[in-house]
Amino acid sequence: MLKYQGVFCAALAGLALSLSNAYAYNLGYKDTPMTPGSQWRVHDKDRPLPPKVPTQGAVQVAPPADAIILFDGAHMDAFKNAKDGSPVNWDIADGVVTIPSKQKVKRNNSIQTKENFSDFQLHIEWKTPNTPDDKVAYKGNSGLYFMWKYELQIYNSWDNPIYADGQAAAIYGQTPPLVNASVKPGEWQSYDVVFEAPQFDESGQLLKKAHMTVFHNGVLVHNRTSLTGPTAHKKVKPYVAHAPEGPIAIQDHSSPVSYRNIWIRRLD
Repeated sequence: MLKYQGVFCAALAGLALSLSNAYAYNLGYKDTPMTPGSQWRVHDKDRPLPPKVPTQGAVQVAPPADAIILFDGAHMDAFKNAKDGSPVNWDIADGVVTIPSKQKVKRNNSIQTKENFSDFQLHIEWKTPNTPDDKVAYKGNSGLYFMWKYELQIYNSWDNPIYADGQAAAIYGQTPPLVNASVKPGEWQSYDVVFEAPQFDESGQLLKKAHMTVFHNGVLVHNRTSLTGPTAHKKVKPYVAHAPEGPIAIQDHSSPVSYRNIWIRRLD
């Protein structure tokens, strides 16, 4: 009898873990607004995931002569704490900067550039942690924000499912990448981004939407994709006139994601 009780308890434990993981994965919703110009809702659980395309991981690109170095492997002087403007307190070692784990620093430790940018070319290399975590959704969750309004998702999309418009290289809550070019946690990846800022007339009317072109590990995943407005969780936000320039921000989402070789070029 004890033998079967043990099997039964193990089965219950497995079920509980599966339910916990399913909740943590957060595979989508059916009660969110429709994405403008799309047949899908924001974070639609039925939206197909992009096909996987095997890659060799990060494409390492040396900064060109006209690039602004945002992280050279030694210091984060180009950034500041987004909340209070204080110096960045992320961990730097061996040419890599890593978001402190949630055990060390509470969330809302995001950072942003001291300089503002409009249209630009950005190169950044990143890797998600290859460590156990009590919350599956935090095993490699971060993001790049342009002007603090438009997010390009960073996520462990090798073995950590999420809704299609929330996976790695998605324009968050709007457009999934054309393909999933992710590699395993613990391996370096790269984004090469061309961002075109939206334009407004003097009365605040939208003249031109924001656009993103993105290469993930050297693979084209967004080909001048237009944004429907600022990105958001479970919401649709319209364009509202704002300054022509803004910072580049890296999100702290309680996961120790690492970064290296970050540089940017202004595009006239």
